[in-house]
Amino acid sequence: MDKLLEILKSVSDVLWGIPLLILIVGTGIFLTIRVGFLQIRMLPVALRLTFSRKHDKTAEGDISQFQALTTALAATVGTGNIVGVATAVLLGGPGAVFWMWFSAFFGMATKYSEAILAVKYRVKDAKGQMAGGPMYYIEHGLKQKWLAVLFAIFGALAAFGIGNGTQANSVSSAVESTFGIETWVTGIILTIFTALVILGGIKSIGNVTAVFVPVMALFYILAGLVIMVTNITAVPEAFAIIFKSAFTGEAAVGGAVGAAIRYGIARGVFSNEAGLGSAPIAAAAAKTDLPGRQALVSMTQVFLDTFIICSITGVTIVMSGMYKDPNITGGDLTSAAFGHFLGDWGPIVIAVGLIFFASSTIFGWAYYGEKCFQYLFKNPSLLIIYRIAFVAMVFIGSVVSLDLIWTFSDITNALMAIPNLIGLLGLSGVIVYETKRIKNKLKEEKLASKS
Repeated sequence: MDKLLEILKSVSDVLWGIPLLILIVGTGIFLTIRVGFLQIRMLPVALRLTFSRKHDKTAEGDISQFQALTTALAATVGTGNIVGVATAVLLGGPGAVFWMWFSAFFGMATKYSEAILAVKYRVKDAKGQMAGGPMYYIEHGLKQKWLAVLFAIFGALAAFGIGNGTQANSVSSAVESTFGIETWVTGIILTIFTALVILGGIKSIGNVTAVFVPVMALFYILAGLVIMVTNITAVPEAFAIIFKSAFTGEAAVGGAVGAAIRYGIARGVFSNEAGLGSAPIAAAAAKTDLPGRQALVSMTQVFLDTFIICSITGVTIVMSGMYKDPNITGGDLTSAAFGHFLGDWGPIVIAVGLIFFASSTIFGWAYYGEKCFQYLFKNPSLLIIYRIAFVAMVFIGSVVSLDLIWTFSDITNALMAIPNLIGLLGLSGVIVYETKRIKNKLKEEKLASKS
């Protein structure tokens, strides 16, 4: 088993090396140019669409645009926002936070493009529900069925790891260390709750995440704001350290700028998933009249995940100075940083945050995984097998060590990203066309509202 783990880690290191990170960020830069830096010019419009409860009830789709966003956010906002940011700072220094922002900026264009294609090429399944995502736009848009099948295989497998077992383990470990409740007890409760949510399908998941995600995000954001407001004089210095370290490598392990860039971009991608191809699967279920409208909503996912939630974690860690302690690792760093400012309440905030974040990730990835499975196996009756296996993995993940699954998940995530990025680059012309359509539509609506 140790030998297998060693081999998988070597494969993971190769896949998540500089070439893939360049491909992910490079695709984001290319798409940013093609859509005319839309993530700057249309962010206010996107945020208005995101938080507006008004939507076209006659449009095709299974859930509202807001529910599609919260389902995607549920899968995205997870341990990466707490543990991932801490790991990035430990391995790359405070400057890694800057490179997370850098990748997220271009990642907004990537996430926008993914959603446009997901809605553009979505289809109705045997039950009359929407099905979409990279496997569909690669097959129907790029005309490369074999590449679509590869994406679906890796997506279905990744759901059990990064979207399930690892998240369940984070929840049970946090509950045990903070509240003294044994992992198997947490595992049973989480398994039952997961079954109740996901066995109801996308509408059930959408209803739960529409409440779950705003609550969990606000809880964590408010805790971070309390720290920053009560220690406001330390905030400018923290930002100065982040920007300085991004280009000097100071305080990074090994003192290299390359470490800050590599770990900042890598952990940023893990957090917001821009380019992996997972989130557009949820976007495809949204009720919307034009692909571009849902794409603008989906774009805000990266903004909320990285620029808001990850920033709170990163800035708090840098403000605390706890990253300099060589005895602190991983998620313990975030807990120690919050504890530095909030005392005994700090670890509780992180534990509760992990419970909410990781649990919601399980719900979102359940939908992603089953849609990939459904693409591979057209028989709807087989879907219950996947759901039962997925629910069982929640309990397994809660009680066992998951080094092997973590590494395997890293590999499947990378293998998901490659065909998805090829699809985005190959269909960039479609993205530009749909962008023009939504711009014209929004102009018409603005003129109509004034008349």
